[in-house]
Amino acid sequence: MYFSRKDILDIASLSVEEMTHILDTAQGMKEISLRPVKKVPTLRGKTLILFFHEASTRTKTSFDIAGKRLSADVIALAKSGSSMAKGESLLDTVKTLEAMQPDVVVMRHGTSGAARFIAGHLKCGVINAGDGRHAHPTQALLDMMTIREKKGRIAGLKVAIIGDIAHSRVARSNMEGLVKMGAEVRVAGPPTMIPKGIESYGVKAFFSVDKALEGADVIIMLRMQKERMNNVLFSTEREYAREFGLSEKRVSMAHPDAVVLHPGPMNRGVEISDTVADGSRSAILDQVENGVALRMALFYLLSGGVRNADED
Repeated sequence: MYFSRKDILDIASLSVEEMTHILDTAQGMKEISLRPVKKVPTLRGKTLILFFHEASTRTKTSFDIAGKRLSADVIALAKSGSSMAKGESLLDTVKTLEAMQPDVVVMRHGTSGAARFIAGHLKCGVINAGDGRHAHPTQALLDMMTIREKKGRIAGLKVAIIGDIAHSRVARSNMEGLVKMGAEVRVAGPPTMIPKGIESYGVKAFFSVDKALEGADVIIMLRMQKERMNNVLFSTEREYAREFGLSEKRVSMAHPDAVVLHPGPMNRGVEISDTVADGSRSAILDQVENGVALRMALFYLLSGGVRNADED
């Protein structure tokens, strides 16, 4: 399949065929990270800019490693280290970056729609690394990669997404992607954290975690997005853990071979217990590993890289 997209801005705009092609490409890239020398010359001469307006550990590091494993030149930039700290506008900043002729700009921003805004003004490719409450397409894609790897498929699976749905861009992107790929998606959390009209995504909503977990093949846990809440939406973390946290007892309500995912960072003892996070069902570190391969695939596809026979 020829991949013609300039940008990866959200899951909603990707077709099933495009997502499948990305996942297949990422699976092939994963082998590179297992080599003694974890580098191929695929994107030698390409320039990738990581512009993170919000803090990040996993996503930023993953993009950084992904670019370097493909031999691209990777430049990381934060808001505090850019002229935006001096009052420069977002548009002026990204236009300045474009004048330096990058091939792909990866952007994380606290405002929903920021990635789409800059993509409309840049000739180079743009990857959305998370914008406000809107979308986090690469996280959803790596989650789907992990699910497909662990379960052999996505279509027909029962997937429960538990926690702060209202403020989570990960939840939105996963709902859109998993439903498109044929999964039965259930969401559960406190009534204050389940947005009205959630059923329009094609999912089933529950206020009872136990109901959502019944027979689930995959469990995706989310943390409370306190930094995006305008008001206190739950009394105490202890009460939240009791009512909505994932314990060993709750995991037993799911399918016997269910897997547990979490995009991180985890609040252990709140939305997930230590025994579950570190247990045999956990695929959380697999997500981190797959994140590098998935982002390698996107850099490769967006920058038009061609793998040579001597790379394999």
